[in-house]
Amino acid sequence: MTTRAYIGVGSNLSDPIAKAKNGIEAIAALPEVVTIASSSLYSSRPMGPQSQPDYVNAVVMIETTFSCPELLKALQTIELNYGRVRKEERWGARTLDLDILLFGDDEINEPDLIVPHYGMKQREFVLLPLFELSPSLVFPDGSELSRLASDIDRNGLEVIENPPQNLN
Repeated sequence: MTTRAYIGVGSNLSDPIAKAKNGIEAIAALPEVVTIASSSLYSSRPMGPQSQPDYVNAVVMIETTFSCPELLKALQTIELNYGRVRKEERWGARTLDLDILLFGDDEINEPDLIVPHYGMKQREFVLLPLFELSPSLVFPDGSELSRLASDIDRNGLEVIENPPQNLN
């Protein structure tokens, strides 16, 4: 059985455009994943300390036979392979950040895994790339992506590169 999932991609260190593209390609290369589409790459201001560089963000739509915990483990392995260092500081700079935004209609609230992603409804760098991929998406709680995306402040978010083609 396959599940449709959406993965948030972010980077703001060590050539973030290349890191985001590499992360997207690494997701596509996972054996239990078929990439359906990837959004454009966006430039966004950092959420946390403003002394860090701007981020490059995207969202990837996949179909997977992984369970959600298995997908999380695979994504964390990709992050580590691209130099991610997990620190206590939230919203700090990072080479590659891969977040499970949605996993089918699942709602998971465990110490190391919260799905839907806890802050995505307030983050333009998640909602607008997600809207690019699935404008009619409805979240498990009944919220309509189209409404959330139309109401959110762009906060300087801008497209810097069109989506990659032929990921699988």
